[in-house]
Amino acid sequence: MLTRLVFMGSPDFAVPALRALAAQYPVVGVVTQPDRPSGRGMTLTPPPVKVAAVELGIPVIQPEKLREPGALAQLQKWNPDLIVVAAFGQILRPNVLDLPKFGCLNIHASLLPRHRGAAPIQAALLAGDSETGITIMKMDAGLDTGPLLRQRAIPINADDTGGSLFEKLSKLGGELLLETIPEYVSEKLAPQPQPEAGVTYFGMIQKEHGLLDFSLPAAELERKIRAFSPWPGTFFQWNNAPLKVHRAHVKAGKAEAGQRLVVDGLPAVGTANGLIVFDELQPAGKKAMSGKDFLLGGRAWDS
Repeated sequence: MLTRLVFMGSPDFAVPALRALAAQYPVVGVVTQPDRPSGRGMTLTPPPVKVAAVELGIPVIQPEKLREPGALAQLQKWNPDLIVVAAFGQILRPNVLDLPKFGCLNIHASLLPRHRGAAPIQAALLAGDSETGITIMKMDAGLDTGPLLRQRAIPINADDTGGSLFEKLSKLGGELLLETIPEYVSEKLAPQPQPEAGVTYFGMIQKEHGLLDFSLPAAELERKIRAFSPWPGTFFQWNNAPLKVHRAHVKAGKAEAGQRLVVDGLPAVGTANGLIVFDELQPAGKKAMSGKDFLLGGRAWDS
């Protein structure tokens, strides 16, 4: 029987799992990242998991590194039977992994072993996968290498973005976690080693990775635009400033890579294979606008 659980997580993705867990089990503590400066005013902002934990009345610690003596001492004081981890952002060392009676479970937003690493949702979209899903695994000392407990797949739709998959998978993560825990702690569900075949890895995404390279095929660029929506977003340089791309579609046609043209009343650019047509753009210092409205103020687009 579980009497003491600890939850580790930081972003919005982890919040549904924390809320679901706290509704069913005694969560005695939450570990999350420190408050960080955010927004134009660089205001110190708590991570979403901290906000949820405070609402739920759960004690919170925010170590810069989990290896800090104070963090480990607090974990030992909480003495959890189980630790649940979701998008925590720090590696757990053996002294933490071995602390709970039932070890540490992780909610990972891909069908492992595909798309290990920090950005599995974006990775699935970039790769053009037809499906993705949630994996509940028992953690080991490796990066997303632990044995599997349960997985559930969902289809990736043609209009899915990083944001839409984020919403679907964060909800699914909490649901699958609650289905998994009872069978796991009662030993009805045994962890199974990950297959050696099919391993892929995708690392951290930075803002500069959103730059569009028109020497690539249009279909690849369209996937990137969806994958990086809403964060970090995609862009290219126009009139000596970054032009953000919010929505686009692929159209058959030939043009030099990087050549600007107008297609069906919308701005478009030639690529290595096909045309990328921009449905919604955001010039520097302005609000997002339709491609048609952009052309009204950007008549030099195809000159």
